[in-house]
Amino acid sequence: MSNLGEFLKVRREGLRPDEVGLPAGSRRRVPGLRREEVALLGGISVEYYLRLEQGRDRHPSDQVLDSLARALRLDEDAERYLKELARPAKPRRRRAARPEPVSAGVQSLIDSWPTTPALVHGRYLTTLASNPIAVALSPFFAPGVNTLRAAFLEPEMREFYLDWDEMTAKAVAYLRSVIAPDLDDPGLLELVGELSVRSDRFRTLWAKQDVKQKTSGLTRLAHPQVGELELHYEKLALPGTPGHMLVTYHAEPGSPSYEKLTLLSALG
Repeated sequence: MSNLGEFLKVRREGLRPDEVGLPAGSRRRVPGLRREEVALLGGISVEYYLRLEQGRDRHPSDQVLDSLARALRLDEDAERYLKELARPAKPRRRRAARPEPVSAGVQSLIDSWPTTPALVHGRYLTTLASNPIAVALSPFFAPGVNTLRAAFLEPEMREFYLDWDEMTAKAVAYLRSVIAPDLDDPGLLELVGELSVRSDRFRTLWAKQDVKQKTSGLTRLAHPQVGELELHYEKLALPGTPGHMLVTYHAEPGSPSYEKLTLLSALG
């Protein structure tokens, strides 16, 4: 089965008939929608849909993809992911992973924020640069650490993120939203393979095929020195450096969390 076929199958099985205006019936032998129901909703033949799901046709037209996105009730992020999967893969030569340098200007910028934890991560969520307050907030924000791997495999991260279940679900959905063209990249396969073997939670989330490029929100953290913090986060793509994302954490000025960040900065 192709990546496209797997995505279609999982999203089909995750929809209830009543969610798309179909009768549920009492003798359904499969979870979610039947293939013929998706084909009906998408205005295509059952045979053609079967070929797509089985991977025998991997590059449907934009018109077909638009129809399937509507049939499967995909949101904007999931529809974009679907279309990325259907694009013909560009031929690539296997080569060793290359460093992803962060410019001196970006490093200087984040270093100038003494009370705003900030880091830059690459395509697969490995930290490429961070400022001192980010590392003081968590040693797993240090350069060279893959924050996704740490989130699932480091016991300290379960204690650090008070919303760990929610955070991990968002992290996996975010990763999937940005890696569609690189699903067969050896580096990504290695990371996904390791986490799938070592973390039941990751394996379950990855299999759900959720896609969400959420770039802002609120998170609750527990720091061993300053206690609980409630921080807003923002993710900003850095222009000119594909795959690089600047992530910042900040607290409302005058709030207890702001005072704790100030204290953490002073503690060094």
